Amino acid sequence: MAFDPASLTYDARGLVPAIAQDHATGEVLMMAWMNAEAVARTLETGRVTYWSRSRQSFWVKGETSGHIQRLVELRIDCDRDCLLLLIEQVGPACHTHRRSCFYTAVREGAEQIILAPMG
Repeated sequence: MAFDPASLTYDARGLVPAIAQDHATGEVLMMAWMNAEAVARTLETGRVTYWSRSRQSFWVKGETSGHIQRLVELRIDCDRDCLLLLIEQVGPACHTHRRSCFYTAVREGAEQIILAPMG
């Protein structure tokens, strides 16, 4: 059965959360938003494309930074309202130049930075 991006469950803004995970290590790298067109573009090109809520435009990850995300596999959760993108990440995923956007941990009630920026 062919996949149709319109078959996903989008929020009131027409968006679905997308979690980017390194396909080889399982490391969760970032979360962003996609609309149906971003999903279609990602599947068509193999380059992960998100919807930027702040810019109200498409955002091809790495288009300006060179830190691209190549789609290995797209997975859909049971409610069809969240995506898991198994990707190959080139360079840091986070705009802070860290490997992952999830670089702050809460340990013993305090925030602790656990990842330094990459080179």
